[in-house]
Amino acid sequence: MMKRRTRILLFWCIFALAFFARAYQYGAVPADLNQDEAFAGYNAYTLLHWGRDSFGYSFPMYLTAWGSGMNALESYLAIPLFALFGASTRVLRLVPLLLSMLTITAVYRMIREHMHSDSFALLTMFLTGVMPWHIMLSRWALESNLAPAFLTFGLYFFLKGMENQKYYILSALFYGLSLYSYAAIWMVVPFVILAQVVYAAIKKKITLSGYTAAAGILLISLGFPILLFIMVNKGLIDEIRTPVFSVPRLLWFRGGEVSLSAISDNLKNLFLMLSAQSDGLPWNYTEKYGLFYLFSTPFIIIGLIVLMLPWLFGKKAAVDEEGKKENGFCFFLLVQILAGLAVGALIHVNVNRVNLLMLPLIVLISYGWFALIHQREWQGIRLEFIPVLIYLVAFLMFESHYFTEYREEIGRYFCRGLEPCMTFAQEQEADRVYISPNASYARILFLTKQDLDEYLETVVYKNYPSAFLDVYSFGKYNFAVSWSDKPDGHSLYVLDASYDQSDLVRELMAAGCNMYLSSDWRVYYFP
Repeated sequence: MMKRRTRILLFWCIFALAFFARAYQYGAVPADLNQDEAFAGYNAYTLLHWGRDSFGYSFPMYLTAWGSGMNALESYLAIPLFALFGASTRVLRLVPLLLSMLTITAVYRMIREHMHSDSFALLTMFLTGVMPWHIMLSRWALESNLAPAFLTFGLYFFLKGMENQKYYILSALFYGLSLYSYAAIWMVVPFVILAQVVYAAIKKKITLSGYTAAAGILLISLGFPILLFIMVNKGLIDEIRTPVFSVPRLLWFRGGEVSLSAISDNLKNLFLMLSAQSDGLPWNYTEKYGLFYLFSTPFIIIGLIVLMLPWLFGKKAAVDEEGKKENGFCFFLLVQILAGLAVGALIHVNVNRVNLLMLPLIVLISYGWFALIHQREWQGIRLEFIPVLIYLVAFLMFESHYFTEYREEIGRYFCRGLEPCMTFAQEQEADRVYISPNASYARILFLTKQDLDEYLETVVYKNYPSAFLDVYSFGKYNFAVSWSDKPDGHSLYVLDASYDQSDLVRELMAAGCNMYLSSDWRVYYFP
């Protein structure tokens, strides 16, 4: 094990590098808002001020949102931040930023404490800190991307519980909360926990005690609303509405997305996605660098082989620096990988839907590198510096690309320029605001801090009921613009750049409108 001073210095250097990658131009890249994070933000805002979500449910365990639902944890975590700092895009994105840094720290401590290797712990922390996938999910508030953090915290405290059973309570808390981060993991988290409990029981690391009983009660308590939610949306019981808690019946229940008949196709798609490090969604990856940098793929395979060595050949863990026997981490890592593969087999995959698989794959990459170069030298030079140098160069290239070419590319997916245009529009005196449907009504709800009661009273839907609702209008905002209406001095128009050469814009300008411009959006208003 390396000297304490050296280890602490390296830890804080890596932490600072990872924080810089996530906090530099924080809130501005990507710009401005994804529609899903906007809806999570608006629901946090309404829960804070009215105690109800955007469908009028009091403190629901799952948000109705678009009609087919949205995970609620992101919104609930944002509530105290909104109360302290106000509701804004930057404050909303504090949730993933803070959780990502806690995750990086937890990965380091978990490996150092349970794999008995400072070098391996620091390398894995470094790789997690500089991987494009983890950097990108840390910079915007997609609710499903909270799952890797809470699963990591659950595993970390379960491993600590095997040494001191009071930590099983914290493990139960984080595993229970993970269920509210992403519905896709509902079908595998119970099996992950069961496998860990069976392993701990075999190793005599878990016994019936006050701590384990409390952990079990806490886990059941957190899981019980999920069971009620499934029963409600399967039509077995009525929805539950109380002033302090709700279990909503969704307009569209997406339970049918889980399919046993499509397992082979889903696994094929998962393999193609992982081998190419791409799901085709630009907010999850960059074409030039993939999820983990394109050259990392072989090290996933090497790491998996090394991970299996203790069971295949009875050898000790490859990274063990103290001669201690591996104490469950490798087994639990394999369980998490199998859980991720199971999710990928049962649903049509993209990176978000199998995000519980990504951190274990980063550990495998680190494992693969470490097994090849640990304690090896070439002409007196320690080879352990090789992956650090390689990934540092790749990271610097990625950062350069991310804040230049990628920034321009991703802006259109996040409606770059809409937020300042809506701020300007709100400052004008207009009885009616016509908005391009490309804005998405969820963004307008959050950016305008729309009064919930007015929204519920005035919203007119285009496609009610539906899995993904769209609206004609609410309040003074209209998304189904009748372009035949003659412009007047009591209205203004918020349009994206695709309308620049339209008859509508020519008519507005001919009628004497001024134009306020920000990136891809414009406000046409009468002076």
